[in-house]
Amino acid sequence: MSDPKILVLATGGTIAGMAGSATRADYAPGQIGIEQFLSSARALKLDAQFTGVQIANIGSEDMGPDVWAALHRHCLAALEADEFDGVIITHGTDTAEETAFLLDMTLPTNKPVVLVGAMRPADAVGYDGLRNFANAVRVASNPEAAGRGVLVVMSDRVHAARDVRKSRTRGTEAFRGFPRESVGLVTPSALEWFGAPWRVGEDARFVFEADLPDVPILLIHAGMTADYVTRLVTNQTRGVVVAGAGEGNMPEAVRRALAGLAADGMPVVRASRLDEGLVDREPEDDENRFVAGRALTPQKARILLQLLIASGVTDPASIQMEFDGR
Repeated sequence: MSDPKILVLATGGTIAGMAGSATRADYAPGQIGIEQFLSSARALKLDAQFTGVQIANIGSEDMGPDVWAALHRHCLAALEADEFDGVIITHGTDTAEETAFLLDMTLPTNKPVVLVGAMRPADAVGYDGLRNFANAVRVASNPEAAGRGVLVVMSDRVHAARDVRKSRTRGTEAFRGFPRESVGLVTPSALEWFGAPWRVGEDARFVFEADLPDVPILLIHAGMTADYVTRLVTNQTRGVVVAGAGEGNMPEAVRRALAGLAADGMPVVRASRLDEGLVDREPEDDENRFVAGRALTPQKARILLQLLIASGVTDPASIQMEFDGR
């Protein structure tokens, strides 16, 4: 039996970063090209054949529509071709959860698609990038990884795109999941799933749009006044996600301003600024025409709302059904 054929799409990030010193704290992301990286990976004698494509070489704080469009195009081609058995995307950790969620919503689930990154640059003591990559190869080579949507592999854990979030700025145990902590454990030599695939044979849930509608995130804080809303919303704004306190709460003046926008037809989603922020509907949501973001982080709620608006779904009840189904 031949080794699995894996397409590796490189976007930069810490996994391709260099500090110039084994102990230096600061570093530059996106310094190593995909061929140099794969040369190091091949030296591990992993049971896979790699084809590398350099999509970008940036810190993931600069991730945006152009790179997303290129990633989606290459992923879709690989999922439709007999040439590849799976896809791995090397990615910076800061926005990995957003890229993973967008691709999860816009790709079919017939083959594994895995995002992987690192918390330490390639020349640092304890570089975690090659181990994480070896783990990602184990996942992307496993037929049972298909049907689980896009996955994120970090620090020996496999996370689903819906649940994964970066929760720490330092240390290799920087990612966790909510409401599901992780969906599997992985090492370079073993993989254990915590359940059966849940999206077997699914088509893409949404059509990918490179030019998504403008949906800003409003971060709630003490002392906030209604003019924060008017400064945030422009003529191009098509929806608003609230990163609310607690279960999506906000000051009364802000609520009134947002309810006015919702009454005029602009979708407003209440999410939480907390790491474990589950936001259920409350009685006032009907009157305000607000949507409860459930377990999605504000940044993921933004992506889902953008996709819904782009698909022509703007009614609060219909949007709520989509959020309830995530």
